[in-house]
Amino acid sequence: MDQKQIFKQMLNFNKSSFNNAFSTLVMAQEQMETMGNSLVDQAAWLPAEGKKAIQDWLGACKKGREEYKKLIDDAYKKVEAFL
Repeated sequence: MDQKQIFKQMLNFNKSSFNNAFSTLVMAQEQMETMGNSLVDQAAWLPAEGKKAIQDWLGACKKGREEYKKLIDDAYKKVEAFL
């Protein structure tokens, strides 16, 4: 087996590992978001500004997660282009 083929297999393994770990992270974050939304909806003592701040924060987390995934996918594409 030549070095290029070995590197390609290593890259595919790393990419698969990242995608699986990232999917697990997304599921955990979505579950926490669901629980957080449920808690916020039931919290009568929380003012509307507080609820909006929490919703904005959750949206920022989701946007950051999506941008991170896009960045990593682009990096893998660049490395694959060298092969």
